[in-house]
Amino acid sequence: MSAPYNVQEIPHTPGVYLMKNSSGRIIYVGKAKDLKKRVSSYFLKNRDLKTSMLVNHIADIEYIITTNEYEALILENNLIKKWNPKYNISLKDGKTFPVIRITNEDFPRVFRTRRIVKDGSKYYGPYADVRKLDAYLELIDRIFPLRKCKGPLRRRYAPCLYYHIGKCTAPCAGKVTKEEYQQQVERVKAFLSGKTEELERNMKREMQQASADMAFERAAELRDTLIAIASVQTQQQVQDFTELHRDYAACVMKDQLCTISVFQMEEGKLLGREMFRAQTFADEAEALTEFIMQFYVDDAYIPRELYLSHEVDQELIQTYFQQERHRHVRVHMPVHGKHRKIVNMAMENARQDVIRRQRAAGNTEGLKELKRVLELERLPKRIEGFDIAQLAGKYPVASLISFYEGNPDKKNYRRFHLKSLDGAIDDYEAVREAVARRYTRVINEELEQPDLIMIDGGKGQVHAAREILESLGLYHIPVIGLAKEFEAIYRYDRSEPILLPEGNEALRILQAVRDETHRFATSLNQKKREQESRFSVLEAIEGIGPVRSTRLMQKFGSIEALKAADPEEISAACKISVELARTVQQSL
Repeated sequence: MSAPYNVQEIPHTPGVYLMKNSSGRIIYVGKAKDLKKRVSSYFLKNRDLKTSMLVNHIADIEYIITTNEYEALILENNLIKKWNPKYNISLKDGKTFPVIRITNEDFPRVFRTRRIVKDGSKYYGPYADVRKLDAYLELIDRIFPLRKCKGPLRRRYAPCLYYHIGKCTAPCAGKVTKEEYQQQVERVKAFLSGKTEELERNMKREMQQASADMAFERAAELRDTLIAIASVQTQQQVQDFTELHRDYAACVMKDQLCTISVFQMEEGKLLGREMFRAQTFADEAEALTEFIMQFYVDDAYIPRELYLSHEVDQELIQTYFQQERHRHVRVHMPVHGKHRKIVNMAMENARQDVIRRQRAAGNTEGLKELKRVLELERLPKRIEGFDIAQLAGKYPVASLISFYEGNPDKKNYRRFHLKSLDGAIDDYEAVREAVARRYTRVINEELEQPDLIMIDGGKGQVHAAREILESLGLYHIPVIGLAKEFEAIYRYDRSEPILLPEGNEALRILQAVRDETHRFATSLNQKKREQESRFSVLEAIEGIGPVRSTRLMQKFGSIEALKAADPEEISAACKISVELARTVQQSL
């Protein structure tokens, strides 16, 4: 039924309401136990700012009556998927997230899929962050020699190439028994469940044996694999001793910005954190309910326990899982104890994400101001900044940091060990080398070019950078300098600096870029000084020279790790006697 703005015509029944804008587009869908009370609440005089913003967009309201609140919940979810309203939580139209499947066969395969087949196969996930899923699959391929061929196993007289390069045990050619193959599959299941302790112990033992046998390539390969395993397990910081599958979902909202953080826990370990972002005029309880309806769309992974940050209709959600997903899920809103601590962790992650989103939205005005002040042709969305760090001519390094839309873009940070100075203290030459190396690569590899380059320094550094850019034909990229004295901004084509008042949004962005370049350059310079200090300590020990000290630090990384190692391990890894290894530890 249709109702214009006269909410008095809406009945006191369960149902769904659809809010439309002036062009007739549905911008928000909601459910209610009492339609009239819920819709009327949007038009109260003391409504909050967020509700007022939504009301300002409403031109018409429709409603659909249902028999009960549960029917309204299901209908609301279907309508959100159908119309994808701007201000509802939407996970890409209810898109199913990928999972890892271990097939139910005599010789199972392991692969990524979005399709759930109820044939006894084992599934792990879902993974909202596909990069993590790919990291798992890459490690499985590296560690476990399972078959790669698609479809049913076909018998062959001779195995394929995967067998000869050690990537498959060739069950097709009878090279492995079903029992032996199944042992590998069980190890994969343990790995995906976070049980990596035995796997890591075995690999460390094999690495030490390979090193003792002087099979250094194999030892290095095992070392790299252990590092990769550690990297995918880094988020497993919360542990307990239950084996229930649990999820923790926390919602944080600021104005219309909404972030929901989900911690997935399996076999007592926190397996990962996923973030879901939206703009919505719903409250936290409504947002969480919409999210649950869309996130758990298949049976790949439904938790036994679901812990939420805000009060929701607990019975309604449990009924949804029971009737639609055929699973018994207990829903909790903990107020204290270990479960509340994990919910709080999820909330803090969501809160920090909302802060970042607010900052990014606010930085747009700062970038517009920067464009105006510097008289740029386009908005400086991508800013690259350089700084030089050295100590009395030693360890000269340059840092390159990248800001995108006013915020750090850390994946595009780079460092340069400067090679052209030969002990001289020459900031201009250091800038020339860093800029030349960076933008020669940008041209050769056709990388994204920045909208603005900023050098930590004054007019001389700016002209040094500009000289290199012009020699590379990059005349169109503007370059400026920010000098700490008076926070003066220098342009290559102006003799006088630009001075902006303290607190100016454009200046704040440039200061953030400058401070980050300085931090990034100084940290590497300091690390190199610390490395030299450690080498000096080792080389002071009789029998340890530059070659052996380098070998020891490459293997163990720090003095602390070297002191904690077994003398036999030091001896084998660094090709020195056990007696000398003991002497090293005693001296340290």
